[in-house]
Amino acid sequence: MKEAIKFSAVVLFIIAIFVGIMIWPLPGCIILVSLLLGLGFYDIIQKKHTILRNFPVIGHMRYLLEMIGPEINQYFVESGTDGKPIDRNHRSYIYQRAKEQRQTHPFGTELDVYNQNYKWMKHSIYPAKQLETPPRVIIGGTECKQPYSASLFNISAMSYGALSKNAIEALNLGAKAGNFFHDTGEGGISEYHRNGGNLVWEIGTGYFGCRTDGGNFDAEKFKEKANWDEVKMVEIKISQGAKPGHGGVLPAAKNNEEIAGIRGVRPHTDVISPPGHSAFNNAEGLLHFVQQLRELSDGKPVGFKLAIGSKEEFIEICEKIVETGIKPDFITVDGAEGGTGAAPIDFSNYVGMPWEDALIFVTDTLNKYDLKKDINVITATKIFTAFNIFKALCIGADICNSARGMMLALGCIQSLRCNTNECPTGVATNNPRLVKGLVVSEKWKRVKNYHDNTVEEFLKLLAASGCTSLDQLNRSFIFKKVDKQWRSYEEESATVTSI
Repeated sequence: MKEAIKFSAVVLFIIAIFVGIMIWPLPGCIILVSLLLGLGFYDIIQKKHTILRNFPVIGHMRYLLEMIGPEINQYFVESGTDGKPIDRNHRSYIYQRAKEQRQTHPFGTELDVYNQNYKWMKHSIYPAKQLETPPRVIIGGTECKQPYSASLFNISAMSYGALSKNAIEALNLGAKAGNFFHDTGEGGISEYHRNGGNLVWEIGTGYFGCRTDGGNFDAEKFKEKANWDEVKMVEIKISQGAKPGHGGVLPAAKNNEEIAGIRGVRPHTDVISPPGHSAFNNAEGLLHFVQQLRELSDGKPVGFKLAIGSKEEFIEICEKIVETGIKPDFITVDGAEGGTGAAPIDFSNYVGMPWEDALIFVTDTLNKYDLKKDINVITATKIFTAFNIFKALCIGADICNSARGMMLALGCIQSLRCNTNECPTGVATNNPRLVKGLVVSEKWKRVKNYHDNTVEEFLKLLAASGCTSLDQLNRSFIFKKVDKQWRSYEEESATVTSI
């Protein structure tokens, strides 16, 4: 009703202006121009809406479409980053929690509950009392001198360069205020990362921020930055779900002098990371690299991130862990659904194991080798909602990261301009004209709100399941349709194992 009234008022106002112009052409035109100039000035100075700051006056068309209703809004602005849809329910969920708007939903579910891909959780008719304080997870094994207490929900890897300086700064301030971590992505640590938020420094194949002139790993440069107070953990990026087996890509249009200086590369050139690491080339080498980084960082947690391709290669890693006794503190599991600002379409669409299967395989393999109790598992693919977190923890993860969810909380509208340096919301661009539209002092609050409200909703789901602690969660709580019958993930895992 409220939206209908607002839309009707706008339409009537527009009609009144045109009628006035027809009756009194000159005065009407003067009034119209004055109103448009006034509106444009207001759009530029207001701080809440990036689209209006960057596109004064015409930016209101987006909000007019939203007023019409969800169907029109979905048709015009609904599409996913890297071409994979984020449905309206997830978009609305993120925006409502980021903006602390009404978080209830009318008229029942909009999901097709009989769809083959529908998942649901079982609840108890005797729900538990909701936890007052969100649980945290300690990451760090026996070789770790500085274990880290992590939130259940954190910012996944997104580099400065892929995202704007204002976006990075807002994410980091949000992480600081909400006491969750901010993964740097493989682009190195910039000054915009250093606003007090806890960092996970991701080391990719390009070794940005700790590389020699020839592009190899530089231990001394790594040691200096890894011992900064805000760096709480180190993550070796072996591969990511959006483009497994392919190096990262930073288009030349985004690679300005500042970003090139942080990464240690030439500016205004395409920066393409090698597909593999030069510091190691086998499972044992990976583990010795983990050990080296842990020693150089004075005992901070060190782990690695990968998308699963060859099961045999991950099994070999587990065998070498047992053989050498060198254990990573955590493993981050990415899935083929992972997003990115730029990836070859065949890699994005056809390479790598999907997220759920990868997470199940990794946790089951770690359990088989009696390693899961010592190694935390993080997952980082399409985590948007409290249910996504609940499902991931039931399947086997310990904590979750989100990239696209955090981008939407910042104001991303999924315009699919990530790889062009023309992102209209200032999130995924280094164009100064567009970046200035993203007001850090406003957007960090939305990042924190999204995190806090999502974790709060998770606690409600945990209570609804009848559980009072994370260690009570298991695969029996989540159901999916298999051969036209509902089966829990526990039943399905047993079936697959028996086969």
